[in-house]
Amino acid sequence: MAVDGLSMKVKRGEVYGFVGPNGSGKTTTLRMLLGLVRPTSGDCEMLGEAPGSPEALARIGALVETPAFYPYLSGRDNLRVLARHAGVSYNRIEPVLAEVDLTRRADYRFKSYSLGMKQRLGMAAALLKDPELLILDEPTNGLDPAGMAEMRDLIRNLGHGERTVLLSSHLMGELEQICDRIGVVKEGRIIKEGTLDELRRGERLKLRAEPVSGAIELLEKLEGVGKVDTGDGGNLMIEVDPSRAAEINRVLVEAGIQVSELCVVKLSLESVFLSLTEEAEPLG
Repeated sequence: MAVDGLSMKVKRGEVYGFVGPNGSGKTTTLRMLLGLVRPTSGDCEMLGEAPGSPEALARIGALVETPAFYPYLSGRDNLRVLARHAGVSYNRIEPVLAEVDLTRRADYRFKSYSLGMKQRLGMAAALLKDPELLILDEPTNGLDPAGMAEMRDLIRNLGHGERTVLLSSHLMGELEQICDRIGVVKEGRIIKEGTLDELRRGERLKLRAEPVSGAIELLEKLEGVGKVDTGDGGNLMIEVDPSRAAEINRVLVEAGIQVSELCVVKLSLESVFLSLTEEAEPLG
């Protein structure tokens, strides 16, 4: 079973990140939302309409998996075909080509495009209808670092006002800079959903001290201190209110423990993701 009891709610005007390990059901979910595959049970609404209905699709743009176009037509002519099929004015073609920075190569055949250029044309096609909801599956595939930064800025700007973006990606650093909320899926179910701050579960203290065993023993006895994790290079990650840093430093030093580093850190989205999907040691 690819998707099992998955429940999610995407709010209007936000960029919602949809993340999970390979095979967790992300693409299958997006395909069901677009009416490309049918679920055996369950229901959902897309902008108040049934998935895959003409009423819903008229207000949705999508880029799911690898974009497919006519190989011997130019990028511009491919968009003309799509515009005619969707009943969209040709006047939309030049603005979307400019938006994805493809104007200079618009008259080249699609067959000659690099993978990154194909992704850009796919994004242009998704924007043709000026959609209320944009569904994107790995939109930065094949882009170089500069192209990824441009696509990131584009997606961030799109997800405001009345337009909503549902974004599936495995690039945690990209999602961290784009998304308003994140849903983590594993084995076909949403296992965690919230804002970045909610998923990170606040700030932590990073400590480097000698002897490490003595520091751990003392910290675990302090009231209000949560889990103490051992990180790379002997660093300790302490689940505690960062405002208690001075107190913790004083207690350790008075006990004869040498403290060489004590600072506030935020968990990265990647760390949270690996913890939630059990691909790393749990973070607490």
